[in-house]
Amino acid sequence: MKSYLPHHFNVNLEVDNAMSERRTKYEIYSDILETVLRRGPSPLTRIAYGAGLPVDRAKRALRFLVARGLLREENIGDMKVYVLTKRGGEFLEALRVVKKYMS
Repeated sequence: MKSYLPHHFNVNLEVDNAMSERRTKYEIYSDILETVLRRGPSPLTRIAYGAGLPVDRAKRALRFLVARGLLREENIGDMKVYVLTKRGGEFLEALRVVKKYMS
């Protein structure tokens, strides 16, 4: 297809197959836990950005992870942050092992 934009505006619009595949719930949970592990106590928006999720989906996943004791909510000043629990670290390690065997 002919582009009518100057050459410096030409962008490769092909979508990488890896980026277009849907993630499983467990991949999303893993991405969230990895984000909190890497960044330390984190607010909702930082976790959503780090895990590549819209805020509403991140909020649902965080509720799930908190309910199962994998993350803990804490207040730092007037900000709610999420902290990785010992159980969350163990779960993340188990997911890594499973992923290793699945690839």
